[in-house]
Amino acid sequence: MLLEIENLDVSYRSEDGAVTSAVRSVSLSLDRGGVLGLVGESGSGKSSVAMSVPRLLPSPPAFWPSGRILLDGVDLLHLEVSKLREYRGKRIGVIFQDPIGSLSPLHRIADQLVETVLLHDRVSSAAAKSMAIEWLGKVGLPDPAGCARAYPHELSGGMQQRVMIAMALMLEPDLIIADEPTTALDVTIQKQVLELMKELHRANSAVLLITHDLGVVANMATEIAVMKDGVIVEKSSDVSQFFAAPKEEYSRALVREARRMAI
Repeated sequence: MLLEIENLDVSYRSEDGAVTSAVRSVSLSLDRGGVLGLVGESGSGKSSVAMSVPRLLPSPPAFWPSGRILLDGVDLLHLEVSKLREYRGKRIGVIFQDPIGSLSPLHRIADQLVETVLLHDRVSSAAAKSMAIEWLGKVGLPDPAGCARAYPHELSGGMQQRVMIAMALMLEPDLIIADEPTTALDVTIQKQVLELMKELHRANSAVLLITHDLGVVANMATEIAVMKDGVIVEKSSDVSQFFAAPKEEYSRALVREARRMAI
């Protein structure tokens, strides 16, 4: 098993010392070739789970009272920060929901992609730049070399999202975490981005897909887990069966709402 999350708790401590429990006893597993859709309403705890994997939650205020997060048997939750940096980007790629907030407005696209490569691979700057332009082409950006010279604000929202996908995938990580990757996109661009992710997802990698959109899950996922109020209320390794007959009332309500929105 590539990713194993075991009995994970995530809490947040405020400045006055009060503790809020956001995630409780969550256990999930994901193997290579799989796409796990982790779904639920805003505030259900799904992003807290996902961002705990590469430990990208700000700590403090976040902390983990209990649990383990294993990637190929290595417990990331208790790994030294210096070692953890070797996993981020190289073995774990993250596609954030807000590309303009995740890309530096002060640096050209090429510089940001090149920096990602040079942090993990011993290649020349020229080779890293060539790799960056190649990946901008792979994600379907017109004039990849021109996009590489651009600043983020000079690109549309859909183009920025494609840059984020290129940045997450160019090192061919084992695990791809996609946190609401199409929320800010219009329907046409959303479909293009999802098709792109499916095309670039490799059989020996896995995707943890975080979304409130069950339509995205139906399009992408091979299995599904439903979160509510910080806990997993339902899991299924058969997405078609889940949509045909969800077991829990909360899951049934989500499916009904998704069907209503699709009308």
